[in-house]
Amino acid sequence: MPKTQSGKQIHLAAHFPGVNNTTVWTDPESGSQIDFESFTHLARTAERGLFDFFFLAEGLRLREHRGRIHDLDVVGRPDTFTVLNALAGVTDRLGLAGTINTTFNEPFELAKQFATLDHLSGGRAAWNAVTSSDAFTGENFRRGGYVEHAQRYTRAAEVVAATRTLWDGWPADALVVDREQGVFTTPLPEFRYRSSQFDIEGTFVLPRSPQGYPVQLQAGDSEEGREFGAATADAIFSRHGELAAGQQFYTDMKGRLAKYGRHRDDLLILPAATFVLGDNRADAEERAQHIRRQQVGPQTAIAFLEQVWGRDLSAYDPDGPLPDIEPLDDVTITRGRVRHARDPRAVAEQWRARAEAENLTIRELIIEVTARQQFVGSPAEVAAEIDRYVQEDAADGFILVPHLTPAGLDEFVDKVVPELQDRGTYRTEYTGTTLREHLGLRHPHRADEKVRAS
Repeated sequence: MPKTQSGKQIHLAAHFPGVNNTTVWTDPESGSQIDFESFTHLARTAERGLFDFFFLAEGLRLREHRGRIHDLDVVGRPDTFTVLNALAGVTDRLGLAGTINTTFNEPFELAKQFATLDHLSGGRAAWNAVTSSDAFTGENFRRGGYVEHAQRYTRAAEVVAATRTLWDGWPADALVVDREQGVFTTPLPEFRYRSSQFDIEGTFVLPRSPQGYPVQLQAGDSEEGREFGAATADAIFSRHGELAAGQQFYTDMKGRLAKYGRHRDDLLILPAATFVLGDNRADAEERAQHIRRQQVGPQTAIAFLEQVWGRDLSAYDPDGPLPDIEPLDDVTITRGRVRHARDPRAVAEQWRARAEAENLTIRELIIEVTARQQFVGSPAEVAAEIDRYVQEDAADGFILVPHLTPAGLDEFVDKVVPELQDRGTYRTEYTGTTLREHLGLRHPHRADEKVRAS
């Protein structure tokens, strides 16, 4: 019998396991990360599990390490809009979220692309707006460079404001159709937007889409990023997954909303998380250790170490101690996104202290410092832990990152989702059609209308 527990409803999303630090591309069960069947398998599994949305990350350039492609970036990265528009045709209710850069894209293009996705999907589009201050990535664009780090959120805020100006250029009730006369009339949907980054005006090409605006996601964690998220985002893709850190971030972000005239329910906090299931906790923990060693192989461990030391460390044994030499001050051995702090000597000092205290080898240390929030246990234990995080305000739900493409989510949907439903804190059916309805978010043009989460 289902339990009668009441509480906050849990939101779940599925991150496509492409090229990142979680995916185990060497596993015999791993499939293609670019074939459309892989995308459709994960999306249909997520929809079968009644997830809120499918999340697709984006990479505008493959990372390079010591002049070669980083070993975690061994496959291509298909165009986000192409994939999501195709998935709109093979799913019915699942939200479709794409990570699109605000630094290297123009407002008119973004407004048209996201409005198209929202129309084609019947109101299921979401935009994870990210920034870049990376000259390496900028070389791929006609700009030939990048936006200064201090200006990246200025541009991001203006890109979002400009796209919304375009979406608002065509009033919701402007289109009048006279079928008898075979004509339609509408006021010219003009827009004009001027700012430090843009001076644009013209006419927009699409009527207002079902959601008004696509659901806005944001992932920045700097002070500027948090303010940008509090001002504009509907959901934050957070890296603060552990309970205490999650609660601190949750409280901080919810507390920033009032100054922008927003309510606590107007912003959801959705950390990334992985999961490993077993018949019992011991079985799951053994499996989790095996997966982490797959994720951080010997070559990968040395590569992560080199990102901090800025030196060729290929002669070092990944199952041996950390180097006794100091890192270089100017670390340029890796180009592209690197997850470590800007002060390599400080990072090295922290890592040495941890390795000594816990008696860790290079590989064991990298496994520890690159780990993200992970739910490990039997299906019932994992469901209980996810529910605990949500009920104790560490999150409103999670964006799950499977370690296998494309079937890595299957086991969770088959075994954990029923446990969550039995707890009474996860939907048993979709009751809305748009992503805003799934997430319980207000329509942007009907501010007083609160949508009930389904």
